[in-house]
Amino acid sequence: MANQQASEKWFQDSAARSIHTEQLRKVELFNGRAAMLGFVIGVIVEGLTGQGILHQIGLGALVDGYAACSTKMLPFCF
Repeated sequence: MANQQASEKWFQDSAARSIHTEQLRKVELFNGRAAMLGFVIGVIVEGLTGQGILHQIGLGALVDGYAACSTKMLPFCF
C-alpha cells in the first residue's frame, strides 16, 4: 500500500513538473517575441524621429550627460 502511494506521488510530481516546464516554455517564447517586437518598434521610431531608444523611454539625459563627461566638456564631471 505504501509502495502504491509512493508510486502515485511520483507520477503526480512528474506530471506537475512536465506541465510547469511546458507552461514555462510558452511564457518564455511569448516574452522573447514581445521583446523582439518592442525592439523593432523602438528602432522604427528612432528612424522616424531621430531620437534613440534611451531618449524615447526618458533616459536621454543620462546618456547625454555621460557623453559630455566622457569628453570632459562639463566642469562637474568626475
